[in-house]
Amino acid sequence: MRNLSSLMSMLALVGLAAATACAPADEQPSAGSSSSPAAQQCTKDSLATLAKGTITFGTDQPAYPPWFVDDDPANGKGFESAVAYAVAGKLGYSPQDVKWVRVPFNAAIAPGPKTFDANLNEFSITDERKQAVDFSSPYFNVTQAVVAVKSSPAAGVKDLAGLKGLKLGAQVGTTSYTAAQAIDPGVAVFDNNDDAKAALSNGQIDALVLDLPTAFEVQSELTDGVIVGQLPPGKEKEEQFGIVLDKGSPLTACVSKAVDDLGTDGELFKLQKVWLTGAGNAPVLS
Repeated sequence: MRNLSSLMSMLALVGLAAATACAPADEQPSAGSSSSPAAQQCTKDSLATLAKGTITFGTDQPAYPPWFVDDDPANGKGFESAVAYAVAGKLGYSPQDVKWVRVPFNAAIAPGPKTFDANLNEFSITDERKQAVDFSSPYFNVTQAVVAVKSSPAAGVKDLAGLKGLKLGAQVGTTSYTAAQAIDPGVAVFDNNDDAKAALSNGQIDALVLDLPTAFEVQSELTDGVIVGQLPPGKEKEEQFGIVLDKGSPLTACVSKAVDDLGTDGELFKLQKVWLTGAGNAPVLS
């Protein structure tokens, strides 16, 4: 469990608040369903999961902190692992009923049948992705941040203009990549964050764009890592993470209801306090 001493400063930066982390179901409808299911439909015995009596979650490999710990989604540690088990619990599944499979990021949001019932891997909810998959109600509001090392020319940047002309990097297929591309059209693309961190350490790129909680984790793993700052919100609607399900999945409404209930009873906020507490400062780059 992470040190909570810097809780309030981190939560303020990420923009988390108990009232907005996940609105009640009657205020924030599911991202994949227009109506709330009856309670009796959202039980272990009635849900049409891939395997009767179990629920299968997917995520990428490797799975990074603070979303997962020790690349082991089944240990219940890390924010997304904890959310998965909390959702399973709301649906009547015990931890022993939860199974995990590994699915590459882009494969999880591609059209076609899935090897999972639900997938958590920092998937931002977008209209384009909703053409191929379903999303649950959002479980996290996110901002993007820029990470560098002290020897990089990006380390002293104070505003967006200072990033122009620098070489940025991001993971393929992510909204971090989209945010980076808006600044650097030639942004370097990496299959995973380990490759991106190596490129940053080796001077192949000047800075790396990541969601803010992951940025804090990457900063701590780098030698002389620094948070340059947060990218300001764009003109698009607020970026939010949602659980991915197969397009038209019979589980979408129930998974969304579980997420909504976790937000209403404060459990999502508690999990954020435990797993998404970071140290340091992340000013907004204007």
